[in-house]
Amino acid sequence: MHLTRFTDLGIRTMMLLASGESDDRRVTTRTIAVSAGASDNHIAKAVSRLSELGLVQARRGRIGGLTLTEDGRHASIGWLVRQLEGDREVIDCDGDNPCPLIAGCRLRRALAEAKEAFYAQLDKYTVADLARNPSITVIATNLL
Repeated sequence: MHLTRFTDLGIRTMMLLASGESDDRRVTTRTIAVSAGASDNHIAKAVSRLSELGLVQARRGRIGGLTLTEDGRHASIGWLVRQLEGDREVIDCDGDNPCPLIAGCRLRRALAEAKEAFYAQLDKYTVADLARNPSITVIATNLL
């Protein structure tokens, strides 16, 4: 399974925010964009979605910045990926050229079960878990 760049940036944003908080640094979309090697626009879209989900709070202005909400700190990575990726099938059997084997195929079910196992594994971790020491030191040093 391959995650979209949007989901990757969303997860990185959450981790960078968690690491910035522990180091008492002001974190902005620009800071995250530079750290993640992404455009300000891509990070702004990810932050917007994370704000809609209630995971990030954004303050504008000279003393503005981004902070994680309590829900953001404790969100499971599996839940976060589901929200950012959407609940798409691993492969599209019905698309423009439907698979001729669909009536008797077991692959679709096997892939659906594998996707759920993937999410179940990610559900074991929270944003706070990913930003705990010693990884927090490595992440925080990459912030500008």
